[in-house]
Amino acid sequence: MTLFDWGCSILDTKKMAKIFKALSNENRLELYLKIAESHEASFEAGGGLCVAEIVSCLNIGAPTVSHHIKELVNAELVTTEKKGKFLICKVNKQIVAEITEMMALE
Repeated sequence: MTLFDWGCSILDTKKMAKIFKALSNENRLELYLKIAESHEASFEAGGGLCVAEIVSCLNIGAPTVSHHIKELVNAELVTTEKKGKFLICKVNKQIVAEITEMMALE
């Protein structure tokens, strides 16, 4: 069964499970929240957080951060882009809107 059947969202249950699985890891959730916090703080500047900043503010090594970012990207929760030698992570606002709609259960 998909969420289409309930008329709630365009996300299917497999995709939602992947999103919740990605956020079920404590370090990954903390990482996602840091990226989201950065997005809110710098909304007018385009949002985003440099991976180097993430490594310095969390007590997690660079390879582990890279792994967690890969999982968040695979779940479509964040997007990444290269700016020079830096990798910038941004919240995928479309997925957040779809999750919010689905969780509202209206």
